[in-house]
Amino acid sequence: MSASPTAASPISRIAKRKAKPGCESAYEAVVRGMFAETGKFPGFLGADLIPPQGPDEVYQVVMRFASQADLDRWDASEARQQWHERLSTVADGDPDYRLLTGLEAWFALPAAPGNQPPVRWKMAALTWLGIFPTVSLLLFFVAPLLGALPFLVRTAIITGLAVLMMTWLVMPRLVGRFKGWLTRT
Repeated sequence: MSASPTAASPISRIAKRKAKPGCESAYEAVVRGMFAETGKFPGFLGADLIPPQGPDEVYQVVMRFASQADLDRWDASEARQQWHERLSTVADGDPDYRLLTGLEAWFALPAAPGNQPPVRWKMAALTWLGIFPTVSLLLFFVAPLLGALPFLVRTAIITGLAVLMMTWLVMPRLVGRFKGWLTRT
């Protein structure tokens, strides 16, 4: 089940769809053209085309936007309507959509052959690069305001704020900025 997104949280949408038999290359070309067009829209964070794993399976198109409002702007655009008309000539049926937000979008990645996650040391390094300044800022600015509270309550507040900041502010930007480094072997 998808979480309902807030206006300011990053959002990913997965569209599952089959290409018409014999139209697989054309389908992929149209989807990649749509990605290039979508790149011109504010709030577009990136996209991936994941081919089917077997002959009776579907393509998965993953598009990421900075917010629900950015996705809605793309959905309402004339450009999207034109690309979907082009897709209808090479696709079999309508797409099946699924929205992912917050932590669900980080960890619920669609499976794809040859699509390997980054090596663990790179994920650990990037996570540290996000956590260190986030926790440092919270300890410097927020912790002094919580001095009268019991230790566990202070810890719960600081870690809760760190998780929120990492999920909606820090990691989406870091992953986007370091995507090339993360995926390079």
